[in-house]
Amino acid sequence: MRKTLCVALLLSSTAPATAAETGLASFYPGIGKHDEMTCAHRSHPFGKRLRVSHGKVSIECRVNDRGPFIRGRIIDVSTSAARALGMIDAGIVKVMVEPVEEPAPAPTRIDITSVPTGVL
Repeated sequence: MRKTLCVALLLSSTAPATAAETGLASFYPGIGKHDEMTCAHRSHPFGKRLRVSHGKVSIECRVNDRGPFIRGRIIDVSTSAARALGMIDAGIVKVMVEPVEEPAPAPTRIDITSVPTGVL
């Protein structure tokens, strides 16, 4: 039992957390500011930036909605994102979706401007 549990934990911890997906994309009017490149995804957290590629074109869009809820589709992009991808006329296209790695936050810098007398 203990070996099985250890193997299961090892396999789950080595699985790629940021795997790319390939499938169909559609577009919708979107939620949010006009001309903002956003998307709806079933599992990525709100605010996560995703790279969506179609042919030789790649864009980055921000997840701000859930969906799509139609079998076979993996992402819905806003109209402005669809325009950038060149998919307006087609309506539904094959895409690759991958999470954009967020840079690690810079360490907080602390400036010492004065030292009390007698400390040094």
